[in-house]
Amino acid sequence: MAADAVCVEDRRIVKTRAALREALIELTEERGWNGFSINDLCERANINRGTFYNHYRDKDELMMAFQDEVLEQIGNLQTSLADMSLEEVAMCVGFKKPLPIMVTLFDYLRKEGRFLHAVLGPNGDAAFGLRLCTYVCNDIVKAMLNEQYRTGDDAFVDYYVTFYASAYFGVIRRWIEQGMVESSEEMAVICQRLLFIMPGEPIKL
Repeated sequence: MAADAVCVEDRRIVKTRAALREALIELTEERGWNGFSINDLCERANINRGTFYNHYRDKDELMMAFQDEVLEQIGNLQTSLADMSLEEVAMCVGFKKPLPIMVTLFDYLRKEGRFLHAVLGPNGDAAFGLRLCTYVCNDIVKAMLNEQYRTGDDAFVDYYVTFYASAYFGVIRRWIEQGMVESSEEMAVICQRLLFIMPGEPIKL
């Protein structure tokens, strides 16, 4: 009986979190992150304030919890990114084939598209963009560097990674803003191509 009670409580927590997440997305899109209160959030989620405070101190903690969930899921891809060889990347670029790990990444970004659209939008949480760029895009670029540069402290390499990480983040953000029209495979090929395009070379896939 005790186990059944725990299962019921767990389901309630999951349901509450899902309702709060949906409410947060809707209100952030409608009013901007700073445009609504905890009262508004609870009313939209159809829960009482006491239930909210059982789980979170304030709006910021709620937002951080959902952001951490997204980054944690993306973090599961980090090992695969780190294990990529330059030869594997070059082969996929040469044959215009998407790297499987990049397809998986864009599949996940699409799954979280509504949340990312709200939070990365002009009225969302600007700090999350920096976290996503640092956590994801830096690793993507480093994975495509020659191994000797991946762990070095050369200033040029640091600026190189920063430059392309910001560019990749801009691509991801635009894709989300535009409604994620291109497939995950198309976006993977685009990102790979952008990193290897040469100055003066025709801009095409």
